[in-house]
Amino acid sequence: MVTAEIRRLPDEGDVIIATIRQLTGHGAYVVLDEYNGMTGFLHISEIATGWIRNLERYVKPRQKAVLKVIRVNKTRAEVDLSLKQVSGEERKSKLIEVKKNEKASASMDIIKEKTKINDAQLKEIEDKILQKYDYVYDFLEEVAKKGIGAITNIDLSQDVLKAIEEEGKKIQIPHVEIRGIAEIAVRKPNGIDVIKSTLLPVETSKSATNTVSVTYIGAPRYRIVVEAENFKIAEKAMNNLVEKIHSNIDKHHGTFNFIREESKKTHLQR
Repeated sequence: MVTAEIRRLPDEGDVIIATIRQLTGHGAYVVLDEYNGMTGFLHISEIATGWIRNLERYVKPRQKAVLKVIRVNKTRAEVDLSLKQVSGEERKSKLIEVKKNEKASASMDIIKEKTKINDAQLKEIEDKILQKYDYVYDFLEEVAKKGIGAITNIDLSQDVLKAIEEEGKKIQIPHVEIRGIAEIAVRKPNGIDVIKSTLLPVETSKSATNTVSVTYIGAPRYRIVVEAENFKIAEKAMNNLVEKIHSNIDKHHGTFNFIREESKKTHLQR
């Protein structure tokens, strides 16, 4: 079972997964895994930069490869591909997408078994999901984050919703943590009160995308920890917090210094 629609032809610039089928003196014929097994061609000049002495050093029959579509002849249904034009970030992103699709496929098979539905009914459910989400995994991840009660825009039976909720609980939600030490001093009789009033709103702050904690280490040092789904969200939240704290301490003619600590990426425990 496939959890994403199979398109007839890819578009130029698409990054795809292919299986090397046959090596020739001019390159390799490949099977486009996501396009109903159609054939594409990977020319030797698009495999690597410079002269290639041994093709099998780069590609081998039955090997999976992340390739970029560089030309599409829709009239003749011919697709030319490139290996060397795929960036490291594109390759990583594509492999993550494939892994998510595999997990979604396995989850939907379990949902099918639990609810005793047939292939046609399962496809109908997937079609409803894909009208609202780019991938079925995105839908399951949304259930994992917010619960089944947050999914109100898709018409599904109670049995299916219950099975989806159970599968959603198995998904590990990406979680990152960034932290740093704030050194704060306000040399006034009410300096401690100023620091407390500055840090209290930070310590109790929480949003839909991140949570913050502040721990007293020992004067004048405080540890600030921001937890979020990804580093981009966490960094933005931390920068805003540090700016607000620094600004308020400056108003009271205090001193402020912030030292970043090592960040880490884990998964939320459910």
